[in-house]
Amino acid sequence: MRALKQLVRFGWEQALSCLFPVVIFASLAFTKFMPLPFLPRYDWLLIICLLMQWWMVRSGLETRDELKVITLFHLIGLALELFKVHMGSWSYPEEGYFKIFGVPLYSGFMYASVASYLCQAWRRFKVELVKWPPFLVVVPLAAAIYLNFFTHHYWIDVRW
Repeated sequence: MRALKQLVRFGWEQALSCLFPVVIFASLAFTKFMPLPFLPRYDWLLIICLLMQWWMVRSGLETRDELKVITLFHLIGLALELFKVHMGSWSYPEEGYFKIFGVPLYSGFMYASVASYLCQAWRRFKVELVKWPPFLVVVPLAAAIYLNFFTHHYWIDVRW
């Protein structure tokens, strides 16, 4: 019985941690098939994301420190989207008032939702890193991964 309780609690905590990503994916699907009035779809998605983040902080599901991390991920994600759209990797063809160089502002929230999940799961499950690789291994590897994100447009893609 104890194992079942732990499983249910684990599922509940995972569900709470996944709330923001689920809202984003549900909103993407819902607005694709059910047009909303007055504003373009991309602007509604931005409003939904902002309201959801406001509600999550206000309700205590996310902390202000987590919001700072999520905001940073949003800005990084938006920068990555700006680059990829500029390079022609993909586009956002629909209309929107809140777009920068063809990239809707909601797009950074797709990256921020990953940060939201990670921050919440980290806190809820009290995650600790054990035997984390040395700084001199992690930083160059991470730098190489992100560098390849940009350089494969001009040079070889080291993933292949």
